[in-house]
Amino acid sequence: MIRTIRTLAAVACAFALTMCGGTRTDKDAPATAPTEAADSTAHSHHGATMTAEDSASYISKRITVSGDVEHELTLTVDSLKAMNVATIEDFAVVCQSGDSTKKDLTCKGVLLKDILDKAAIAQRNHKDRNFYIVARASDGYMATFSWAELYNNPTGAGVYVIFEENGQPIEAQGDMVLISRTDTKTGPRHVYWLKGIEVRRVG
Repeated sequence: MIRTIRTLAAVACAFALTMCGGTRTDKDAPATAPTEAADSTAHSHHGATMTAEDSASYISKRITVSGDVEHELTLTVDSLKAMNVATIEDFAVVCQSGDSTKKDLTCKGVLLKDILDKAAIAQRNHKDRNFYIVARASDGYMATFSWAELYNNPTGAGVYVIFEENGQPIEAQGDMVLISRTDTKTGPRHVYWLKGIEVRRVG
C-alpha cells in the first residue's frame, strides 16, 4: 500500500510539471491535461495531440463517491448547491516551479470533508482512521489525501469540490473541480474533469 501511495504521489508531481510546461521523457508518463480546456490550440494528452473540442469528451457532470463508505453517492452541481456552500477567495493554481497558471478571485464549492461525512466513511470505531481518499478525473489523473490530512490537519479546511469560478459555472474543465487551497503548490492536487471520490482502507 505504501508503494501505491508513492506511485499516486509521483503521478501528482508529474501533473504539476505538465501544468507549467514541464516534460517527461519516460514512455509510461501519466495522463496530463491542458491548463485551460477552453483554449482552441492543440494539447498533448495521453501521448496524443488533441483540440479543445476533443477535450470535451472528458467533461463529467456527475461525481460518484464510493469505496469504504456506508452510503455511496452520486453528486451533481445541484446536489452540491443543496449542501453547505462556501465562498473561497483568491485561489491560485501554482505549479511546481512556483508559476501561477490560473487565479480565481472567487470560487464556490463544498468542503470535501462535508461530502465524505454525507457518505459516512465506514469506520469500525473512532480509532479506525487508516484510510486514504482518491480524487479521480475522467482522464485517469488522480490526487490523494489521507484521513488524517483531511480530519486532523489544517489542510482539511481547504479542500473543496468547487462548481463556480468568478461568478460563472465551470464548464470546459467539467462541472466540478477539486482544489486543495492550502497546499504550498496547488497545481498537483487541482483536479478538473473530476468524476469520482474513492475512500480506501490502508492494508
